[in-house]
Amino acid sequence: MPKDPQMDDKDRQIIRALQRNGRATNLDIAEAVNLSPSPCLRRIRLLEESGVIQGYRAVVDPRAYGLPVTVFIRIRLERHSAETVALFESRIKAMEEVMECLLMTGPADYLLRVVVAGLEAYETFIRSRIHPIGGIASIDSSFVYGTVKSTGVFPADI
Repeated sequence: MPKDPQMDDKDRQIIRALQRNGRATNLDIAEAVNLSPSPCLRRIRLLEESGVIQGYRAVVDPRAYGLPVTVFIRIRLERHSAETVALFESRIKAMEEVMECLLMTGPADYLLRVVVAGLEAYETFIRSRIHPIGGIASIDSSFVYGTVKSTGVFPADI
């Protein structure tokens, strides 16, 4: 896959450093990528302004927060009309329990990553939030019972 012509390897090093620690100081990042602080800060600002860096956030343990159940939900729509898709996507975007909604190829149209407080909360979520959307042909759920790897750092070699 071709590299973005506006980004060079130094930009990618900066991004990886920020992905590892979004609270790192400019001085720390500049040291990590072997740049002086001023050019490093200039590059970071350009990455932010261009939308390459979309924001910063805290990575929080969902269990500690009170949301110990993660569910991946595959959803297939009955129809793929513009109206059906727009309704489904707008309703999903408004649901705080949905951490991610991905448009997929294959047997499911969407893959949702949902966090809830427990099985009762999951049942309530499906019955009161998903079912009323309408136009859904199938819902297939898989519950996460452990995490082997979770990272927000992109691979270095692309």
